[in-house]
Amino acid sequence: MSVVVRAASAKVMRWAHEDHGSVVDLTRALVRVPSRAGIDPYEPVIATLTAWMGERRLAPRVLRDASGAPVAVTADVVGERRGPRWVLDACLDTAPFGDEAAWTHPPTSGHLENGWLWGRGSADSKAAVAIFCHIAARLAAHPDQLRGTLSLLFDLDEHTGGFGGARRYAEGPDAPRDIAGVMIGYPGPDHLVIGGRGVHRARIRVRGVASHSGGRASTPNAIAKAADLVRALASAELPAPAPDFPLPGKVTVTAISGGEGFSVTPDLCTLHVDIRTVPTFDDAAAARLLADTAQRVDHAWPDTPPTRVAPHTRWPPYALPEHSPLRTALLGAAAAHGLRPEPKIAGPSSIGNYLAGLGIPATAGFGVVYAGLHATDERIRIDTVPEVQAAYHSGVLAL
Repeated sequence: MSVVVRAASAKVMRWAHEDHGSVVDLTRALVRVPSRAGIDPYEPVIATLTAWMGERRLAPRVLRDASGAPVAVTADVVGERRGPRWVLDACLDTAPFGDEAAWTHPPTSGHLENGWLWGRGSADSKAAVAIFCHIAARLAAHPDQLRGTLSLLFDLDEHTGGFGGARRYAEGPDAPRDIAGVMIGYPGPDHLVIGGRGVHRARIRVRGVASHSGGRASTPNAIAKAADLVRALASAELPAPAPDFPLPGKVTVTAISGGEGFSVTPDLCTLHVDIRTVPTFDDAAAARLLADTAQRVDHAWPDTPPTRVAPHTRWPPYALPEHSPLRTALLGAAAAHGLRPEPKIAGPSSIGNYLAGLGIPATAGFGVVYAGLHATDERIRIDTVPEVQAAYHSGVLAL
């Protein structure tokens, strides 16, 4: 490491330690405002965050969907030199509380005890929101250090699975056209997610023939036919994974609904199917599997209407190459500040897959040490904040 790089890293770490108390305070303030996806109104947490941002040379904007509902908070810091746009992204909405009586401290307490900060959203991902805000505030005060634009994006529609904030930001009428990459602030110090399996989800309508269940003659039962389709999908043989993408594809039937009452042979049963795609078993292969399997089952049930497959969500698998600037910069910055996250291709899909479909590289994690993610007693270790902040700050400067 050169003398110049060491000096820059030391300054960034010094700033992170100076900001530590403020980061903790902002995280606690955000945790104390409930923002459960689809449950709580978002205006209070937006007001808390935008007030803080507005006091520190940041100019927050609230993005809204077609109905006028808020879906994200964003802000830009423009450097004095020309360059690309990099985005720091974290979710501002949270998972539900679950059984509040089971929590050691209330889920909106922001309680501090023995070095831990408790509360829903502390890990996922209000600590990342606070860390990223402080990085942006530092750069807003020192624009001469920034080449290009740093954007903040805080999604209010992440835990619903809709990613409405990211979609509005990346595909809305005022979407920036110069996004070089996105860094997603997921918690946990052990991994930097640089890829993930894709997803192909579909609703399948399986048809039978209705009749009185007590009648002399039996008609084809849509639920029995659907059971044949479930068994066929469960036994499907998928290709082996590629050497550079070690995870295999996966097919899971996640929901079944059909029939009503006791006296009617059902004529409709609906399946939800979740397929995880990989380079050797991609979106087109997943679609063929569903179509071919449905056709074979239909052939075995000749007296029934055909099965209909309706695609729901389609995101590609992705993996950043070893020499990707985003991957290289973040791993190098982490190492410079004593962190050793391993690059990882994740099994679950994420917003990174959505971005990959737009041609935008993305990483997820690393972040603060945590416990109880989406569970009772969610909390973070506050002494792990400065190194994470310094690493992302250094990564942004390197990019």
